[in-house]
Amino acid sequence: MTTAPPEGLLLIDKPSGITSHDAVARVRRALGTKKVGHAGTLDPMATGLLIIGVGRATRLLRFLGELPKTYEGTFLLGMETDTLDAEGVEVRRTSTGGVTVQAVAAAASALVGDSMQTPPAYSAVKVGGQKLYAAARKGQDLQAEPRAIHVDRFDVAENAEGLPSVDLRIVCSGGTYVRVLAADVGSALGCGAHLTRLRRTAIGPLQVAAATPPDDPGALLPVAAAVAHLPRVELEPEEAIAAGHGRILGPAGIDGPYGVYAPDGRLIGIYCDDLAKAKPEMILAAIDEPADSADSGGPPDVR
Repeated sequence: MTTAPPEGLLLIDKPSGITSHDAVARVRRALGTKKVGHAGTLDPMATGLLIIGVGRATRLLRFLGELPKTYEGTFLLGMETDTLDAEGVEVRRTSTGGVTVQAVAAAASALVGDSMQTPPAYSAVKVGGQKLYAAARKGQDLQAEPRAIHVDRFDVAENAEGLPSVDLRIVCSGGTYVRVLAADVGSALGCGAHLTRLRRTAIGPLQVAAATPPDDPGALLPVAAAVAHLPRVELEPEEAIAAGHGRILGPAGIDGPYGVYAPDGRLIGIYCDDLAKAKPEMILAAIDEPADSADSGGPPDVR
């Protein structure tokens, strides 16, 4: 008897010192399967929540990109590095005399809201087909285009060790580089800064407290857990059959993508409204037609 390959969602607590790709490789080995991917890359230095999809769940990871990310960490004022974090080479050291926690908080608060952020030189962003960090290591000066980001909150507090070490808590949009935000605070204060610790504690409603090590991932969450944050539309039996074959449905009146589910609760796919109709963005499961509908003379009427 052939065993079905594993599929579902995993919440992984990535340790420091490995890449997100390394974490995926460890999960592949632990589960004995190849179809594994991740959402929301973490730098090697960073720890915390990494969402990993297995099997069909890998197709749904892109719908997690818009969820806000929550981070906790520490940055050090008065020292800049080429990577903007503790893994880089020191490039400048400046006095922090006169800098207060109140001034740090004001500089952090100024970064809350919408803005444009340029990805750092040492990042995996590609320009002209080449990753920025690869170009930087070769001494090439490549720059990515600024991208829109949103910072919901940027809280700071004096670290237990005292200034110039500062603890942070940030809630921001996907694609935001926290080390750039820390460097921006240092720049605003005129003393520079670099990130010394970073931990992602949440992605939307998903919490690192529920995460497991990549070498021992534990039980998989259902595939549908990857889109549990999206609006849910329950279909009638004939609608479910039509959706399972990727057919157009009537609009649900929902802004943005939403999951469509069979009467038995199975996730069929993801749809989006397009004026007077709903189009499939992704179909995961076909719903078998009842035997007595095989000669019904045409497709079922749908909303």
